[in-house]
Amino acid sequence: MLANLVCSLIKHKRITTTLAKAKAARPVVEKMVTLGKRGTIHARRLVTARLHAQGPAVQLTKDRRKRWREQEDVVRILFDEIAPAFKERQGGYTRIVKLGGTQGRWAGQRQGDAAQRAILEWVDFIGPAPEPAEAETKSVEKTG
Repeated sequence: MLANLVCSLIKHKRITTTLAKAKAARPVVEKMVTLGKRGTIHARRLVTARLHAQGPAVQLTKDRRKRWREQEDVVRILFDEIAPAFKERQGGYTRIVKLGGTQGRWAGQRQGDAAQRAILEWVDFIGPAPEPAEAETKSVEKTG
């Protein structure tokens, strides 16, 4: 479960979960970023083993493999995007924000079991800018 939470945080940069799970996942995330900052092949192997990260289950075409690598390969994302962003930081890479408020009795709690919800996110992480989609723009002439 913790490996899946860490992988989701690496892919999506912010996850909403219970407070207990966020507190349990935080030390694992911190250790993975520390390994990512080392950048060695041994560190990559340790991260791969800890997160149970594997390649795609089936043979992919070149384009699909490239897309998988950019979007789904958590080891690559950790080592190439996240770890360099925290190069100067000595620790405390994540923050936990408790969800709550005054919007009713169940605000900040899951309705099924009333577990306290929280957001686990990166501190001061600004990822690479997404590439703009190539959209066709049509010029419309005004008549009148």
